[in-house]
Amino acid sequence: MKVFKFLIVSLFAMVIFASCKSKQADAAATDSPVTISDSMAKMIKIDSAETSNISDELKLSGEVSFNDNKVVKVFPFGSGRITGVKVSFGDKVNKGQVLATIQSADVAGNYSDLSTANNDIAIAKKEMDNEESLFKNGIASEREYIVAKENYQKAVTAAQKVNEQININGGGHTAAGGSYTVTAPISGYVVEKKINEGAFIRGDNGDNMFTIGDISDVWIWANVYETDIARVKEGYTATVTTLAYPDKLFTGVVDKVNQILDPVTKVMKIRIKLPNPELQLKPEMFANITIQNKEGAKAIAIPAAAIISENGKNYVVRYHSNTSLAVQEVQLLKTVGDKTYLSSGLAVGDKVISANQILLFRALTEK
Repeated sequence: MKVFKFLIVSLFAMVIFASCKSKQADAAATDSPVTISDSMAKMIKIDSAETSNISDELKLSGEVSFNDNKVVKVFPFGSGRITGVKVSFGDKVNKGQVLATIQSADVAGNYSDLSTANNDIAIAKKEMDNEESLFKNGIASEREYIVAKENYQKAVTAAQKVNEQININGGGHTAAGGSYTVTAPISGYVVEKKINEGAFIRGDNGDNMFTIGDISDVWIWANVYETDIARVKEGYTATVTTLAYPDKLFTGVVDKVNQILDPVTKVMKIRIKLPNPELQLKPEMFANITIQNKEGAKAIAIPAAAIISENGKNYVVRYHSNTSLAVQEVQLLKTVGDKTYLSSGLAVGDKVISANQILLFRALTEK
């Protein structure tokens, strides 16, 4: 009988122990009063805290400009009357395309000089050949032959000089009648036009007729105030927006930092080089520039979208599992773009919810 009673008591104790263990397991499985359902899991996004260099952004204003290395001023080869202008301001031109035709007395004079020089060569050649024949037959002296040979060489040199003048004044773009054509030295756009048909170009005119610019890549000159000079260096990444394309972000690199401040405005100029394959950026456009510096100290970083601000404090929803969530207060260092840097609150590897977390935050704080 005593043995039977002992068995009953032991069995009862095991049931109570199993019940208590089951309740502990259920409590562990629901660490938070809010759980994430399968449908909710599709609506949220989970990110991990990581160590990152602290980015420093500097906002500047500037202006789009030509790449000076891709701008060519076109000058006349000589004086004359403009008989034709083939392009207008803003036209796209290809290398070698005719821009203007000019009737020039200088070019006509060069061809006249060339004709005379060629005649002199022919006469000198005849005399040299004649003296050579007489010298070989013992009729003329060697000195007479040498003089004739030197005269021939002088005639050839004079003709070469005239040819060089013609090449300088347009070469293959000139004609014996005295006209020459001015062609585009590079492909690009006509950004300056200073001549019109019928006008006359004087020989002492030092002004250009056209300016051709290639805008496949452009420069942006930005102003940096004295207080921000230390925050800009060559090689830093720059993002640019314009009034014409407010939703489009252009990315370039700071490739030059001037070392002299403007004595009037007290600003330093920096140059940003940008590729412009679609030719959307035009010279003289106003630009807003953001310089990104990632050379600073490191800090814990999370997506800026994960931050919840309430009553002057900042929080995140920490994620352990679908049944284990918690609200965590964090201290912010700064937010740059889509990334927020923290001074405390999270460690590397901690997971946070960065999409639709406000729903979970409300549910957790109201419990």
